[in-house]
Amino acid sequence: MAMITNPAHNKEILIFLLSSIGLIVLPHVAHLHWGVFGFFCLLLAWRFIGIWKPERLPTFPIIILLIVCGMAILYIQHRGFLGRDGGTSLFVIALGLKLMEIKTERDLYLINYLAFIVAASQFLYEQSILMAAYILFVCCVLLATLVYINSYVAQTSVALKKAAVIVAQAIPMAIAVFILFPRVEAPRWLLFNDEHQARMGLSDSMEPGSITDLGMSDELVFRVKFAGAIPPAKQRYWRGPVLTQTDGKKWTQAKDLTYQQHLDKPTFSGIPYQYTLLLEPQEKNWVFALDMPADYPSQLRKNANYQLITSEDHNKRTEYKLTSYPTYNTGYLTKTEYKDARQLPGSPSDNIKQLVTQLHGFDSAPDVFINQLLNHFRQEDFYYTLTPPLMEENPIETFLFETRYGFCSHYASAFVYLMRVADIPARVVTGYQGGEFNEVGNFLEIKQADAHAWTEVWLDKQGWVRVDPTAAIAPERIEKNIDINSLVSGGLISYASSDTGQAAFNLLKQARQLWSNVDYNWQRWVINYNNANQASFLSSFGIVDFKTMVYWMMGFVGIITAILSLFLLYQRPKPKDRTLIVYNRFLKKLAKAELSKNTSEGARDFAERTKLILPKQAANIDEITAAFIDQRYGSKPSAAVLKQLARLVSLFKI
Repeated sequence: MAMITNPAHNKEILIFLLSSIGLIVLPHVAHLHWGVFGFFCLLLAWRFIGIWKPERLPTFPIIILLIVCGMAILYIQHRGFLGRDGGTSLFVIALGLKLMEIKTERDLYLINYLAFIVAASQFLYEQSILMAAYILFVCCVLLATLVYINSYVAQTSVALKKAAVIVAQAIPMAIAVFILFPRVEAPRWLLFNDEHQARMGLSDSMEPGSITDLGMSDELVFRVKFAGAIPPAKQRYWRGPVLTQTDGKKWTQAKDLTYQQHLDKPTFSGIPYQYTLLLEPQEKNWVFALDMPADYPSQLRKNANYQLITSEDHNKRTEYKLTSYPTYNTGYLTKTEYKDARQLPGSPSDNIKQLVTQLHGFDSAPDVFINQLLNHFRQEDFYYTLTPPLMEENPIETFLFETRYGFCSHYASAFVYLMRVADIPARVVTGYQGGEFNEVGNFLEIKQADAHAWTEVWLDKQGWVRVDPTAAIAPERIEKNIDINSLVSGGLISYASSDTGQAAFNLLKQARQLWSNVDYNWQRWVINYNNANQASFLSSFGIVDFKTMVYWMMGFVGIITAILSLFLLYQRPKPKDRTLIVYNRFLKKLAKAELSKNTSEGARDFAERTKLILPKQAANIDEITAAFIDQRYGSKPSAAVLKQLARLVSLFKI
């Protein structure tokens, strides 16, 4: 046990503080620029060396030079200090520079408080439950540093234990305030979003093979929890951008969507599906609803292509309650739609015309030609693959007449092109298809690997009808959930055939689904606990206005405070000394002979006085006294000695 005289110069405290700061900044290695992180690591290592060699610490002129270098790195990397990345980098560099001038106890406090800010900034990048647990841990370490600084005993374990107790006592209060305190959301203009941060996802354009880049991605796009039955896999089409314009290679959205006001309102029939969609942060303001959305919240709107667009901040996780019908009729076709859905980049080649003629595209009804073309894909040597060959020139013709290996985007673009050659309105729809069902949480997970492209053909009295040519060549892609772990460069492979391999795979899958369910509920009820979710949750308990909310919060805080006060003030009774209990029995027997032990009288002195009055019991009194002193004050008390003392007292008689 070492007495702390000057905390700012105590090696144990400095090692503890610097180690905790290293743990705090460590997760930022995945987010900060290497120059910023490297500069901080240099400063941290320099300060560690200074613990044992103080003469190596920088002088004032060198500190000024380090400050200039830090500001230069910030400006070069971020062009300023605003925004998430710039602000976080500023705090990290400031923390590193402050380590260079630890002279007083006040400096330790400033560094500790600055470290708390850097720890909280991690939530600007990642809000998973694992990261929350890690930040809670490092905050305990920081709090232990404060306990360490203010303690007279330099003992790491004691400081950590006290910090853990303080945090444990604060958690119930934090939970009550989190649930009941009114949610305050910053205005949009106060949010500094780093829009330049690239996100993988669907684009507003498509080229043959472009969606292939997402086919191996495990990145989560959204989760869906249905209120009732879950639609079968072949109906799980999550609608995204609709592409109508093409130059023969690239497909894009129509620039003019002003005809929306002239659209016929879709009519719905069949089974409605009600569900809650938890959308991850997106680069675009798109919401991927189950095709076709009928009811949706006011912050969403449906554009002319029946795609949902959000007016909320799409850079943060958002939840929507939606209703969709898989059976619908979009009604008549406007002139603009008709023009866009028949657009061709030029005159089709003779090979294309010959193929359309062969399949009766020019002389039969649209539905007949559709079936003929789908049969053509099924019966000819066409193949579905995630790694199609490059088709730089005339990709549609190259795919149809040469390679015949393609992904969903190849089949969708070729199908729409052939429809248009036959003068049938058609367009490409992109989005996601399918989703992996989580049996633990009873919800669907849709990932980038589920990105898909299909087509819509306008038919008289039916409106826009979905036709998925990929289903003709690879029905397993549509009717079954595809695990990306089972994908290889050439296509699909089966799972391990051995019983052991299959059992291990099933166990791993169950563990993954269990963790995914935990994460889903964490995101819904903690991270996404906004004004709307709070109002919905509290209303189930009859809390419908601000006044009632305040009363409930004050009540909970009062109850928790009372419980904690009782816990802190309660003094646990000291355990009874069995040796003293047995000896007191001996004293009670002597009291009958009017022999009482004085408060200031020791056991041996009392025994000597007692023997003068009871000389016949002198041997027994000495034996009892010796056993008592040995058991009560000896270095090695034992159960055997205690048992012997109890036997002697029991046999003692006056």
